[in-house]
Order: sequence, then structure tokens, then C-alpha cells
Amino acid sequence: MNALIFVVNSILLGIGLAMDAFCVSMVNSLQEPDMRAGKAAAVAGTYAGFQFLMPVIGWIFVHTLMDLFTWFTGLIPYIAFFLLLYIGGGMLKDSREEEEEAHLSGRLTAGVLVMQGLATSMDALSVGFTMADYTPLEAFLCPCMIGAVTFLICLIGLKIGKGAAKLLRKNALTAGGIILILIGTRILAGHLFF
Repeated sequence: MNALIFVVNSILLGIGLAMDAFCVSMVNSLQEPDMRAGKAAAVAGTYAGFQFLMPVIGWIFVHTLMDLFTWFTGLIPYIAFFLLLYIGGGMLKDSREEEEEAHLSGRLTAGVLVMQGLATSMDALSVGFTMADYTPLEAFLCPCMIGAVTFLICLIGLKIGKGAAKLLRKNALTAGGIILILIGTRILAGHLFF
């Protein structure tokens, strides 16, 4: 494969795959508008890490265990949907609590971040299956570029969400929960109808 085409394709793939993580990053900033720069980098890094790891896992499956895991590809949209539904529903529940309690319980924890990272990177696992003809070097470099693009896009999403939180104030948790549920619904609908 031509090196320039490979790089451009990998970057475009990264942009496409990062859109769910971008939206969830905005939601996280809505939920926690005073997030420090270090935590924001950790959030973006978590999403980037999952976006890197999932295509690599997919590529490894194709070259080793694919016969055992073909049934798994059909479950990917359902897993992402239920994870995002669970997280979004929790945010909606938090939005109904008193403002101070919601503010404290709405903080992004490591467990929630890992669930978000997993849910937003499930489609990247499928991408790994499509990289079957990539050399091992290409199968490493492409996810590296996907991860780097995701990191940058998520930092932008966190910044946008922080600005939007100032506008939305009390309704930030509600808006964030609804957005996560809509993302999950879009993933599932895309699998069922397209």
C-alpha cells in the first residue's frame, strides 16, 4: 500500500472512529466543567488507548482465533448500546438529585471512564477485522494514528463541553445523559437497520 494513502486512510479512519469518544468527552465536561488539565489528558488518553487497542485485538483475532470469535462481531453494537444506556441512565438519575449531591456523584470515576472507553471503541474492534491484509507493522501504525487522532479530538470535545456547561448550568447532567443514550441508540440502530 502506498505510504501516503495509508497515512491519509488511517487519519480519516481515526476521525470517524473518534466521533463517539468526542461526544462522550463533551458530556464528561458538561458533567464536570471544572475538570483539571491532567484529568482531561487522562480522559482523552483513555479513549485514545481503547481506540488503539481494539483494532490491534481485531487484527490479532483475524490472524489467530477468528473462527472462535465470529459470533462476537454481531454482539458489538448491543454491548456498546447497553453500556452507554447504563451510563446515560445514571447521569439522568443524578440530575434528579439535589444539585449538590448530583454535583458530587456526577464526578467521572475510573470505572465509568473505562466503561465509556470500551463502549465508544467497540466499532474500532470491527475495524481490526477489516485490517486482515495489513502487515504487522501496518497493523500497529494504523491504530497508533487512530489513537493519536482520538486523543486530539477528545481534548477538543472536553474544551467544547466545558464551555457548554457554563451555558447549560443545572441541566448539564440531563443533557449529558440524553446524549449518551442517543449515541448508544445510534450505534444499535446503525447495526439493525443499515
